[in-house]
Amino acid sequence: MLNLLQLALGFALSLAIAWLGYRRQSLSLSGALGAVVLGTVIFGFGGWEWGLLLIAFFVTASALTHYRRREKATLAEKFAKTGQRDLWQSLANGGWGAVLALIALWAGPTPLLFAAFVGAMATVNADTWATELGVLNPRPPRLITTWRPVAVGSSGGVSLLGTAAATAGALLIALLAWLFLAIGALFQAQPLPLAALRLFPLATLGGLLGSLCDSLLGATVQGIYWCPTCGKETERQLHICGTPTRPLRGWRWLNNDWVNFLSSILGSLLTAGLWLLAW
Repeated sequence: MLNLLQLALGFALSLAIAWLGYRRQSLSLSGALGAVVLGTVIFGFGGWEWGLLLIAFFVTASALTHYRRREKATLAEKFAKTGQRDLWQSLANGGWGAVLALIALWAGPTPLLFAAFVGAMATVNADTWATELGVLNPRPPRLITTWRPVAVGSSGGVSLLGTAAATAGALLIALLAWLFLAIGALFQAQPLPLAALRLFPLATLGGLLGSLCDSLLGATVQGIYWCPTCGKETERQLHICGTPTRPLRGWRWLNNDWVNFLSSILGSLLTAGLWLLAW
């Protein structure tokens, strides 16, 4: 059932968070508008636990984007987008969560749907932490498919620091989900369901696996291009030097935003599947 008060609170909170993100230059104008829509849908239809998990992802992702930003600025030529997150990046990270919230409006916020949502948020948080911190690894990453060394920032590259960061990112979302369920049970004077305890390790594993799926897609089917002037591969169709790039591998339509979106779905389904098996 639609709760108009919950929807209004979701809109107000999302508007405030998006405004702060825009002021701190973490979000572009289109990204801020996307954050308002996604936050309103997820908080309004899923519930406060859903909304707070989305906020946790946004706050930590924004903080890590600004962390040692000057050192990471040299990698701008690798990534299709850097700096402020736009509408498509917002949808890539939160779009599947919004779909699950819409399903929850129709079917009710069941434990299975919540597990799927936590898995999606754990995946995008793990992937963001791995990207923002993994590029600071002192040694070159290795391609997840062949294990050969690749340049820092290459799609599909994994490292020890990046994997540890991904694990920590998934762990944080899983821990917060457990904490929010515990608080909800406390206020309702009910014992914490056993399913909530199981969700903690399962969402951590599902989020980590989802982020590894992101790396696998990046190494195999994501559209990657080659700049003949600089002699470097990139996600950009127009390199930062101004040279039009040529396709190197992957599907041209499958950019990083689509990879993030598909990975959130995979992490969500993996977590939901693990939760069903444990149940």
